[in-house]
Amino acid sequence: MKKKIDLKDYFKAMKLKINNLNVKIFHFNMVQVNTLVCYDETKNGVIVDPGMASETQEQMLLDFITKENISVNYIINTHPHIDHVAGNAFCVKTFKAPLVMHEAGLPLYKNADKDGMMFGFPHYDYPQPDILIREDDRLTFGNQVWKTLYTPGHADGSICLFDEKNKVVVVGDLLFAGSIGRSDLPTGNFRQLIQSITDKLLLLDDDTLVIPGHAETTTIGEERTNNPYL
Repeated sequence: MKKKIDLKDYFKAMKLKINNLNVKIFHFNMVQVNTLVCYDETKNGVIVDPGMASETQEQMLLDFITKENISVNYIINTHPHIDHVAGNAFCVKTFKAPLVMHEAGLPLYKNADKDGMMFGFPHYDYPQPDILIREDDRLTFGNQVWKTLYTPGHADGSICLFDEKNKVVVVGDLLFAGSIGRSDLPTGNFRQLIQSITDKLLLLDDDTLVIPGHAETTTIGEERTNNPYL
């Protein structure tokens, strides 16, 4: 029997507080990508995977950031698939923050407009990245420090963002609650995907919160124990 969704719990889960890190989760575009706004008490923050595909969704993001008085330090793509980058241009233009991605994803990113129109996304301009991030690079905002983990397999240029202090990892489409990312899309590789999960994510503590690119959060321990693909 399918688990009944408690709407109160569902909407509560869209805004998390982990110690002094706040995470607001929006579900944007037709495939419900998790667009994150992460910030702390300094009101400095980042946007991860801006997936807005309409003016209404753009306004939702802008309204939240304006209401919370957040200064956006970075706009980060976990990987270059269209559902995770559709809102790049709006965010760069609106918030004047540097766009961050991994260099290995640039060939896919260059085709984002063509791929997007094929999947029903409007035509956008896709700004070039300002920062090309690599394994073990650090991104700092406010009192937060995030470490980059390079994790190919779902797509070239896929990264995870690990917050060691708060035990949070943002994983894009690498790992999901009870599942794993697809490897049948261009530059996907099943062996690489499993190796990325094993060598990077499963080394983290069991109580590390996992925030995936779609659907609900989970923990490393939950997936280590119960994920049928692992």
